[in-house]
Amino acid sequence: MSAVKETSTNFANKQALAEECPEVYAANTIGGQWALVICSWLMKGKLRFGELKRLLPNITERMLTLQLRKLEAKKIVKRTVYAEVPPRVEYELTPIGYELEPVIKQLEKWGEKHKNLR
Repeated sequence: MSAVKETSTNFANKQALAEECPEVYAANTIGGQWALVICSWLMKGKLRFGELKRLLPNITERMLTLQLRKLEAKKIVKRTVYAEVPPRVEYELTPIGYELEPVIKQLEKWGEKHKNLR
């Protein structure tokens, strides 16, 4: 995963496009295979980090952490820490996150229909 420098022309172009086009903003927010699949699992209910990791065996812990933080920053996922020993942390979709459900379901249907056409 390559990071785009915030001072680069590419970054400025991406930012301007996202500000102009709501569909680009949405794609940038939920873009990437991991964000979509994390949201798909969280549509079924609250999950702990370890449960998400088991459901996504090919994701690294670092990538899962980064994606959850990104989704939390975008107010799509809520992180709740319980003051227990050991601490328990649960992730769930926010109301904004649940608004993605029909979009994700439609992407799933589209993918099922078209993935074998290659």
